[in-house]
Amino acid sequence: MNYDQDFLLLLEDAKQEFSGWDFSYVSETGRFQTELLPWSYGSMAICHVRKAKSLLDMGTGGGEFLSRMKPLPEHTQATEGYEPNIAASKGKLEPLGVTVSYITDDSSLPYQDKSFDLILNRHESYSPAEVRRIVADQGVFLTQQVGGADCSEINEALGVQVNPEFSHWNLQHAVEQLTQNSFKIVYYSEHFPIQRFYDIGALVYYLKAISWQVPGFHTEEHIDRLYQIHRTISNTGFFNTRQHRFVIKAEAV
Repeated sequence: MNYDQDFLLLLEDAKQEFSGWDFSYVSETGRFQTELLPWSYGSMAICHVRKAKSLLDMGTGGGEFLSRMKPLPEHTQATEGYEPNIAASKGKLEPLGVTVSYITDDSSLPYQDKSFDLILNRHESYSPAEVRRIVADQGVFLTQQVGGADCSEINEALGVQVNPEFSHWNLQHAVEQLTQNSFKIVYYSEHFPIQRFYDIGALVYYLKAISWQVPGFHTEEHIDRLYQIHRTISNTGFFNTRQHRFVIKAEAV
């Protein structure tokens, strides 16, 4: 197949390095945009952070979100399970007095029982039983999650099955798990916002960062399908997917 020059240039551009959890290279230039959620995780978190005496941020990424919550409680810890993010998160958070731990096993966290009165978790896996162990009684667990149906249109367009490991992961399942582990659900919501890509380079950049969407993604293996998406964007101006997001605020009882 003969590919047009713009397609090849955009694929080359997608080789730009990605670090931390920062999509600004494509988001700040308007190359992809996402519909607003009906809630703000940051607004939900900020008052709890101000009142907390001890805080754990699970899956801190590059430390971008947590560093913007300062001033932080004196006893603040963070975990991260993606090794390339560790250096970036330590660079942002250690000057703020935050210890960052590299964690690969959700069911065995290096903290004593009832260590934290607030646990934040944005787009990170977790063990409900282990979270309940380390959160104090009447403590708060606030999590925003990526659901199992996230951006399935990408997989469909590339001819790749959505990972069945996450097919069950939705608001109802998460609420049931937390309830079974001695949490009272205070607030919850679920939404499927549109995510719009305006060029194929932005989509490839995204897929390289979100490694679980299409495991083992390589441009060369999907180049014909990517070109079809590129042609769709050329004809309509964009390629739409639907994200899957849900948020839960739970109190330990």
